[in-house]
This record gives sequence, structure tokens and C-alpha cells, in this order.
Amino acid sequence: MRRSGHDVQSIPREVHYDQGTHWRAQLGFIVISTDLVMEENIFRLAPEGVGTSITRLKTATECTVESLSAHIEGMAEAASILQPGVQPDVVCYACTSGSIVIGEDKVMAEIKRGAPWTEPATLVTGVVNALRCLEVRKMVVATPYLDEINAMEADFLVGKGFDVLDIQGLNVEDGEAMGRITRKCLRDFALGIDRPDADAIFFSCGGIRTIDVLQEIEDAAGKPVVCSNQAMMWDCLRRAGIADRIEGYGRLFDLDGVLAGAAPRAATG
Repeated sequence: MRRSGHDVQSIPREVHYDQGTHWRAQLGFIVISTDLVMEENIFRLAPEGVGTSITRLKTATECTVESLSAHIEGMAEAASILQPGVQPDVVCYACTSGSIVIGEDKVMAEIKRGAPWTEPATLVTGVVNALRCLEVRKMVVATPYLDEINAMEADFLVGKGFDVLDIQGLNVEDGEAMGRITRKCLRDFALGIDRPDADAIFFSCGGIRTIDVLQEIEDAAGKPVVCSNQAMMWDCLRRAGIADRIEGYGRLFDLDGVLAGAAPRAATG
């Protein structure tokens, strides 16, 4: 029986280590503070053996060009605290509209400044990679955004070589309220703007529950549907060398292979 004040002396033992629970890859995400959806979506789409670290970036409730532009101020610091000891393979800024408003290169430079050991990424870069891998040329775009953001997004996509047949927004300014838009509303909105000559539907925004109805929209439309969180996770996983197929989230996850330059970790028990 132990008595208070007595010394403790553990018997020397050999300790064995492996690569831990997240032996395949570790991903880091910078999520804006008003987002109600992103974290759950990230966890849902992470395969076994893939770890996810998340930090929050302070943002105003209003989702405007001005408020999105301010995200860059805390980007490097947010990247720096994403488990620097573990050093995630990829660190991604998880905001579609912010990636467009600030600019991919500027965001990735700040991520790299804060986390020089990682591969930087942005959500919208993942969207572009996904659309190109699906060989999409013409698309319709659904968003919850104000039209000042929609105009910038349309110009961005056209600049990447896509033909935007139509872009429509729900004109929701409150970033937190976006996470409460009903699934039925999202489904009906996406199908309502679809056009026969569109190769795909792109539903933009990481803060809405699109992946809950993505497969349903794709089945009804009979064409690929890309949404922000699906494309981001597909892209980050491929960058980390993870090529798992994940059922129920559109034909994007049926694509074979990983992105050029991806370096998978060696698998050990």
C-alpha cells in the first residue's frame, strides 16, 4: 500500500514506438471562425490512417470582399500552430471565397512563411484541380454568396480556362447562417440552375452542407458535381499520396492516382 510522501521508482522497461494512429498522412486545415460545417466534413472524408489538425482563423460574421481580404493578416500565425512537431504533409486554407479574393499565391506564401516544412494549399486550388481532372470545360456555379463575390469568382474561373455558363448566389451575407441553409434548399438550388450544355455543376463554399446532398444532386443531374469541401479533401489527400476511393461523394473520388509530386509515407505497423 502506498503511503503519502514516499518516493516512486518505476522499473526500467523498453518502450516501442510506431508511426501512431495517423501513419499514412497528416493534413492541416485553417478554418474560418464562423464556419459551422467544415470540421465535420473534414473528419468525415478522412480515411483511416490519415490525421487532421485544425486551427481557426478569426473572421467577421459578414462574408464580404472586405472581410475576406482581412484573413491574410492571421494566415502565417495560424499555419505555424498546426502541430509543428508533427509537421502535416499539407496545410490548406479552407475557404473558397477567401482563396479567390486574396489570391492563391499570396495565401500559400503566407502558409509557407508560418509552416516552412509543409506543402501549402488553398481550397479553391483543389477545386480547379478537381474540375480539370474531371475534364470539365463548361459549368454552372451555385454559391451562397453576395454578388460582389460571385463576380470575382466568375472572373477567377474564366481566368483558369473554364466557361462559366451561369453563376447564381443566394445573397447570404451572414457566414454563420450559411451553415444552416437546409439540404433541400441546396439540392433544389443546384438542380434549378443546371443547364443541358453544362459539363458539371460546381457548388461553391466550404461553410454549407453540400456534401450531404452531393451524391443526390449528381444522380439527379446525371453529370459530375463538385463542391468545395469534397474537392479540397480530394486534393489534399492526393497531394499527400493518398488515393483512396470514398463512396457516396460523387465521381470525383472514383478518379485513379495521386497528384504529380505527391510523396506517400512509408507504411509501417
